Amino acid sequence: MKDVDRYEYTDFYTDKPGGRVFWIDKIDTIGEFMFSFDKQKIYHLFRDYPNALTPEEKAIFDSECPFWHEFFEGKK
Repeated sequence: MKDVDRYEYTDFYTDKPGGRVFWIDKIDTIGEFMFSFDKQKIYHLFRDYPNALTPEEKAIFDSECPFWHEFFEGKK
């Protein structure tokens, strides 16, 4: 997790209108899955999920991103 430097990243976007999980892409980088809840701190999916998230953030992420929730459930 790190603070956002706006010059290194694309604009935030959601997968659905009203979404609370904001995805972001690092410019000139392929294959990193990064997201934010407040557009200030960026989480790296494979490094930070679920341990770096608060219980509330994890619940939001699991609700909005069921594919990733199921993906990681099988990895326990």
